[in-house]
Amino acid sequence: MKAAVWQGRRDVRVEEVPDPRVREPTDAVIRVTSSGLCGSDLHLYEVLGPFMTPGDVLGHEPMGVVEEVGPEMDGLAPGDRVVVPFQIACGSCFMCDRGLQTQCETTQVREQGSGAALFGYTRLYGGVPGAQAEYLRVPHADYGPVKVPQDVPEDRFLFLSDVLPTAWQAVAYAEVPEGGTLAVLGLGPIGDMCCRIALHQGVRQVVGVDLVPERLARAAGRGVRTVDLREVEDAAEAVRELTDGRGADSVIDAVGMEAHGSPVARFAHNAVSVLPDALSEKLMTRAGVDRLAALQTAIDMVRRGGTISLSGVYGGMADPLPMLTLFDKQIQLRMGQANVRRWVPDILPLLNEQDPLGVDDFATHHVPLSQAPEAYEMFQHKDDGAVKVVFRP
Repeated sequence: MKAAVWQGRRDVRVEEVPDPRVREPTDAVIRVTSSGLCGSDLHLYEVLGPFMTPGDVLGHEPMGVVEEVGPEMDGLAPGDRVVVPFQIACGSCFMCDRGLQTQCETTQVREQGSGAALFGYTRLYGGVPGAQAEYLRVPHADYGPVKVPQDVPEDRFLFLSDVLPTAWQAVAYAEVPEGGTLAVLGLGPIGDMCCRIALHQGVRQVVGVDLVPERLARAAGRGVRTVDLREVEDAAEAVRELTDGRGADSVIDAVGMEAHGSPVARFAHNAVSVLPDALSEKLMTRAGVDRLAALQTAIDMVRRGGTISLSGVYGGMADPLPMLTLFDKQIQLRMGQANVRRWVPDILPLLNEQDPLGVDDFATHHVPLSQAPEAYEMFQHKDDGAVKVVFRP
């Protein structure tokens, strides 16, 4: 089959790889009909290369049709249309029972000290072949895949794989008080959807912060108060001006390690791309390599006693945090990969004909899988108004 594979920093190619097959009794193989390009895929494109192997299949946002199932599969059959969560979870362990599927004890990658295995996301998370491909093997398919109707637009349910539950959890973790203000840093796919979900849930004031004109306009068109980083000297001060000088009650950092800022962290980012893998892994796992500009802004922007919710991915083990300020301001921090199946029952009722979250036209670009190299470059540089790219294998 054809698949988008990692061959090095900023080097994604479409190549032929072995077809997936059923290996375990609860496996399924799906024919992928749509697969999203996620902002966290850009971390593999740029920063997390030391944990990649040339030829790794990318992608973790799949939707498709079941082609084959293992002998112990129940409730899923060839021909079923499914969305597959980005993490692989068993559904029955201690962690899954508590709605923490990204910590699944059955699929935890213990040799790396990591949580549940993820599709297409480095050997830190199991080195599982990803979903930007024509076919995908789905382990624990007796629990993970979500069956969806056959006769609805493809994009109506695709974002259940990652974008919707990630944004839903970010808003839930933000715990915006009644009548409060939520600030969202970064209006890429997750930040944009966080704004939509918060407004749908009745948050009084949602403020979106970004510097890309198309993203700002897209959020403003849905009722978000926007702060353009090109026009203000201090984004936190701009938000304080909207909140009686206090700051936002809650802030979502939807940016993560790609934020512009620290020249030291920028040097570390560049270093991991040129050092031998063994040295780069040590740098990534033992040093502070993140650009913390977005998190620093969130800490400054949130009011005293407020909450910061992190959905953007960070990768360093020794990143310097302003603990004095966090403690003094009595800030609550919540974070983590989204526990997809935990939130699916809350989200599914909204994926109806009224489309209150705007999922049907959420993607800005639909491209064939053969254009994956160009799509990664476009998304990385935020060209052509790219907010969300979907591959159609």
